[in-house]
Amino acid sequence: KRMGFLSNKIARDEVKPGDHIYSWRQAYVYAHHGIYVGEGQVNHFTRGDGQETGTGTFLDNLIVSSSLNHGDTPCPNCGDRTKVGGVISSCLDCFLAGGDLYVFEYSVSPAIFLAKPRGGTCTIGASDPPEEVIHRANFLLRNGFGVYNVFKNNCEDFAIYCKTGLLVANTDVGRSGQAASIVAAASVVLSSPLRFVAGFGSLAVAGYGMYCASRLVSDIGMRWDVSKVPVERLVADMDDLAGMETKPEERLVADMAGMETKPEERLVADMAGMETKPEEKKTS
Repeated sequence: KRMGFLSNKIARDEVKPGDHIYSWRQAYVYAHHGIYVGEGQVNHFTRGDGQETGTGTFLDNLIVSSSLNHGDTPCPNCGDRTKVGGVISSCLDCFLAGGDLYVFEYSVSPAIFLAKPRGGTCTIGASDPPEEVIHRANFLLRNGFGVYNVFKNNCEDFAIYCKTGLLVANTDVGRSGQAASIVAAASVVLSSPLRFVAGFGSLAVAGYGMYCASRLVSDIGMRWDVSKVPVERLVADMDDLAGMETKPEERLVADMAGMETKPEERLVADMAGMETKPEEKKTS
């Protein structure tokens, strides 16, 4: 067995094609996820410029400061990827950015899932065979995975989709365990009933219970609002959505152009008619 109870850390020679891997960044504040596709390459989803969030908060500066910087000498394997965003392929060294290598666990029991207090390390959901995982990862490398969003569509969401083919119908929060943990923790802090729990110990127990329950029901293996979506259909749906977003704008511009020119044309025609018709009548 490659993984321990408390840690999913593995050696480089243990990683296998189709593995969902991750590496912790900036003092274990967050982890970056990807799919190992073999021959030392990892497909992963990034916002580009070393940033993996678009929140406009301190998270941007935190993540930028933890990105790998080759200085004036780009990676000999990958070249200069600092300005590249979306789904990209990198060598294992660039993906790890100096961190350790971990493998994401699938088909864990609820007990094991809850025993790991941080999200983004395992799921109750089952993985598809490696060849299907690699097919999705390479297909999305060529066609993209939509717009990056730290809570709805991030690097962990990308890796989990490649492993399972599952999509969540409700897009307020994606498949990411890290995002679910943040939302669960925020819910505990903001939950009004906790203010009425007597004693700090009771408060801590009740709060941790709510946190664990929220993480569990948000897991991809427990959610009821997920469905299996072929990667080809996913990309086609994203293209259709992009078309729906642009077509109304094109129609609006065309309508505005028509509104601006047609009255003016009618006004010029009317003025011309007013000026010529009396003259024509006079000469006749």
